[in-house]
Amino acid sequence: MFILTARLPRRKLAIGVAAAALLCCAGLVMNLDPPALPTVAASTAPDTTGISSNEERVSFLSQYGWQVNQDPVVTEELTIPKEMDESYDEYLELQISQGFDLTKYAGKRVKRYTYEITNYPSGETGVQANLLIYRDKVVGGEVLSPQMNGFVHGLAMPQG
Repeated sequence: MFILTARLPRRKLAIGVAAAALLCCAGLVMNLDPPALPTVAASTAPDTTGISSNEERVSFLSQYGWQVNQDPVVTEELTIPKEMDESYDEYLELQISQGFDLTKYAGKRVKRYTYEITNYPSGETGVQANLLIYRDKVVGGEVLSPQMNGFVHGLAMPQG
């Protein structure tokens, strides 16, 4: 299970509740055995630095083949936990498989931008891409289905 803290203004409480539900779903999904999906080798992965604007985030996702709605569904400020127990192992492995090491950012505040994907290969709707940004650098990300029996995988588009 992946637990993060977020500080949300009261006027955005509804968004915070929706985000908490999304985190719970992601935690449940991460405990399932997802099918093996291809990963992007670090040498072929897009440049993760200098990602400071919405257009740059959308462009970053497009380098993986994703088409997304131009505006994020949710933008949150989160704190990467200082100490991560075994409940984080699968999530950390997913990030490491993409060349991201979240342990370097333990205790740091990051922004998570969530975009709706419009071209998921199976045609499924509601699929989202998350990007974790620390000081204009992508430090993590994943694609997930917030459905009850959804999935979580890396940013690489599944083939076939």
